[in-house]
Amino acid sequence: MTEPSVIYHITLADLWKKSLESGIYKGETLDTEGFIHFSKENQVVATANRYYRGVKGLFLLRVNPAKLSAELKYEKSTNGELYPHLYGPLNLEAVDKVVEFNPDPSGEFSRLPF
Repeated sequence: MTEPSVIYHITLADLWKKSLESGIYKGETLDTEGFIHFSKENQVVATANRYYRGVKGLFLLRVNPAKLSAELKYEKSTNGELYPHLYGPLNLEAVDKVVEFNPDPSGEFSRLPF
């Protein structure tokens, strides 16, 4: 498998803003599941619709895997696809772009916001 040059993470705007203040991002799952969930580019929209349908106030983080300080593993999900999982906090310097990511008026996500 060829690893992508960028990976993506969907987060609540408030959670991201707090991480900028603290200098560390753990997401919603590092403490409960032991890793932070990421998606490859072709998985972002499906992930957003599966877990964030109708949710506003989201950010999409674009991350350079080469700059990560924690271990990144590609693991099979319940749908059979390989997803990137980060086994440690996300170091903020690995994030190279942050954009608002909101659903359309019907609550669906249809495309990446950039």
